[in-house]
Amino acid sequence: MPTNGGGAGGTPDLLPVAEARSRILAGLTPGAAETSPLAEAIGRVLAADLAARLSLPADPVSAMDGYAARSEDCAAAGSSLTRIGESAAGRPWTGVIGPGEAVRIFTGAVVPDGADCIILQEDVEASSEEDGAIVSIREVPQKGRFIRPEGLDVTAGDIILAEGTMMSARLIALATSAGHVTASFYPRPHIGILSTGDELVSPGDTPARGQIVSSNATYLSAFVSACGGVPVELGIARDRPGAMLDALRAAPVPLDLVVTTGGASVGTHDHVVDDLSSTGTELGFWKIAMRPGKPLIHGRVDGIPLLGLPGNPVSSAVCANIFLRPAIARLSGSDHAPEMIAARLATGLPENDRRQDYLRATLSHDDDGLPQATPARQQDSSMIGVYANANALIVRPPFDPPKSAGDMVMVLRLDPLL
Repeated sequence: MPTNGGGAGGTPDLLPVAEARSRILAGLTPGAAETSPLAEAIGRVLAADLAARLSLPADPVSAMDGYAARSEDCAAAGSSLTRIGESAAGRPWTGVIGPGEAVRIFTGAVVPDGADCIILQEDVEASSEEDGAIVSIREVPQKGRFIRPEGLDVTAGDIILAEGTMMSARLIALATSAGHVTASFYPRPHIGILSTGDELVSPGDTPARGQIVSSNATYLSAFVSACGGVPVELGIARDRPGAMLDALRAAPVPLDLVVTTGGASVGTHDHVVDDLSSTGTELGFWKIAMRPGKPLIHGRVDGIPLLGLPGNPVSSAVCANIFLRPAIARLSGSDHAPEMIAARLATGLPENDRRQDYLRATLSHDDDGLPQATPARQQDSSMIGVYANANALIVRPPFDPPKSAGDMVMVLRLDPLL
């Protein structure tokens, strides 16, 4: 039975959101590390520190086009040098610059041995672009200026990315530049997605009277992919005892987490909670102090963690942001912290009750450039159109007092991809 504790009159207490999230994350661990190509690493999490194999740059290089020379030979305007060679990117000049000599150099090229300054090409007058040309200095260069020293960006052997880092395109570029082609990553978790309900039809099918398209599964599949997981679609379980278990146990691949939608309430046709009292299952908790999302379920089936989301589209989506996203992060080897900001209310709100409320809202800026949150006029948990057009959730704690326009509230930014 659920372990929510007891309230007045023997009624189970509604579990606070923070405690529910803590229980869901407890015991979730990533799989064994695997070596994978960096080219396929977007969104993956490093399973070990990554040290640079190469220094960046590997040699001192010029930051500008001009002439490499010895600063002691360029101490006065009007000094003349003799061009003895050229250094271009990928084609370094390999000699040593001596007194009165200069090497034509281009951006990114290796600075020749003996040179300690770069004279900009616009600060000289050269008799030709051939070796032997006389280079007359119009502006005295500064020693060391426009020279990028070896290891300016990265030094070989230094840790450039720590274990637990999620790879972005720019981090992949860094690792590749530092000499890596592969790295050690935690595997992407496989997340089973199962819808429940006789009223559901698959996307593309025409619903009969009383039926609806199973949009939650489509949303959750995209959600899991955007969060770095691998969605495993398990279809639709009909409203009969054991159907949920049969579908999960027929999964085509091993699962790290199961997400169900629907069947979480107390109606005659809701069986998810009852199925979690069968052999090989465990019901951890059921019902939380949250709106929307009160009938959230957490348990296990054959040792696999199960997160049972409500069937209403908005309830399912909000709970996915609050609970599923950090669960996928934990299974991927990292942690997810929601992006919360303070914003001014555009309109007033009544007193909140005992449940933590997540109001669909539009986050913008007021005339002073400060964040401003405008709650949607209708907050019904069936209205996916309202949620789809929101870009934030106003988070109200239990028993939050009435709010007036201009009062400050905490707002959770919604990821544009989620």
